[in-house]
Amino acid sequence: MIRHVVEIYLAAIDGEVCVVTGFEAAQVGAALAGLPVRLVHNEDFGMGQPFSVRAGLLGAPNAAHLLIGLGDQPELLVDDLHALIKAHLTGDITKISIPSEGEVRGNPIIVPSAMRTRLLTDKANPGCGKFTRDNPDLVRLIPMSQRGFHTDVDTPAAFVAYQKLASEGAKP
Repeated sequence: MIRHVVEIYLAAIDGEVCVVTGFEAAQVGAALAGLPVRLVHNEDFGMGQPFSVRAGLLGAPNAAHLLIGLGDQPELLVDDLHALIKAHLTGDITKISIPSEGEVRGNPIIVPSAMRTRLLTDKANPGCGKFTRDNPDLVRLIPMSQRGFHTDVDTPAAFVAYQKLASEGAKP
């Protein structure tokens, strides 16, 4: 799954793809072997996703905008990413762009690089989740209903269900 998702990002963007590893870092690295990606290991992976975002923000290359996503979104499409990027670039590029469907936020998000330092300020809860909820004036919710933005595979049961649908050729 991680290889598939990373290949989607590689096909959608011109810049470098940085992959944050934590638990089972060696297996993730092996799954991505041969792909032109930068691996950044998060020593604090046990402290949760905010610390993975922190590691990614620290390890990501300098770019005008940072596309921050998840490795467990197998329904995400290249066209989805292109649509999100276009919406970000044609809107207020000083804000964090988040795909949304109603009140439900999705992933990935786009962060202007000027916000990188601010996202790292909270040492107890770095990253985007708390920051974007505490600072709604710095966020632009972009209406996007594509399933890829709103579907991730967080549990073993969800993975089994996804595998079953995929093996049957169904669109999950």
